[in-house]
Amino acid sequence: MNAQPTPPRAGLLYRLYQRRLRREIDPSSVPGHIAVIVDGNRRWARQRLQERAAYGHRAGAQKVLEFIGWCEEAGVGTVTLYLLSADNLRARDRQELEDLFGIIGGLAGQLAKNPRWRVKHVGSCDGLSEALAAALAAAEAETAEHDGLHINLAVGYGGRSEITAAMRSVIAEHQAEGGTIDTLADRLTPEVIGEHLWTRGQADPDLIIRTSGEQRLSDFMIWQSAHSEFYFVEALYPDLREVDLLRALRDYSSRQRRMGG
Repeated sequence: MNAQPTPPRAGLLYRLYQRRLRREIDPSSVPGHIAVIVDGNRRWARQRLQERAAYGHRAGAQKVLEFIGWCEEAGVGTVTLYLLSADNLRARDRQELEDLFGIIGGLAGQLAKNPRWRVKHVGSCDGLSEALAAALAAAEAETAEHDGLHINLAVGYGGRSEITAAMRSVIAEHQAEGGTIDTLADRLTPEVIGEHLWTRGQADPDLIIRTSGEQRLSDFMIWQSAHSEFYFVEALYPDLREVDLLRALRDYSSRQRRMGG
């Protein structure tokens, strides 16, 4: 399907609308950490009569590069992208997973080429191909010294699995230090558990965005999202526009955050 050229007047109106949205966003209220549930790639491919979901996943990967640029320009410090869940690894057919492994590995390599961005894999390598695990590790190693935008790639990720792994890590560390079952309860504080999550050392997401109109967490950042704001976008992820992000930022900047209230 060939894209229709945008009429000049429509392009001008779009740019004017972008500028207006930017003016309406309070720079002091831009979220430091945005997490995104990337959703709708498969539907996007089906709408274009494509038999393989890879067509949509490739379009989604290209949109990630655009999206990261928009976030950087807006002053966001950390972006977490939910690209492949632990549930997906069990539910998707093998061909789609193989395609996804290659697409995500290529995306990690592209992100690592930016001299400012720091890339981190958030998730488990269980069930991932060796090539994808290596690509994620390489991107993390190559960008470890970068001090610009921090990008978390949530791949093989599940919130329940993360909390389970954190608890096991806390217990193992406690035992290694000579602790007993009687003293373990005192060790199990939210602060200590947080230090053993895959996102340890990072601030929790201020804003979680989900595309495609779905309104659920899908086992994403269950622990970290306790006080996050949520914003749902109707657009399928490959169709996401900068104005969709700017609307989310405007909406976020107008909210009064109430921690626990």
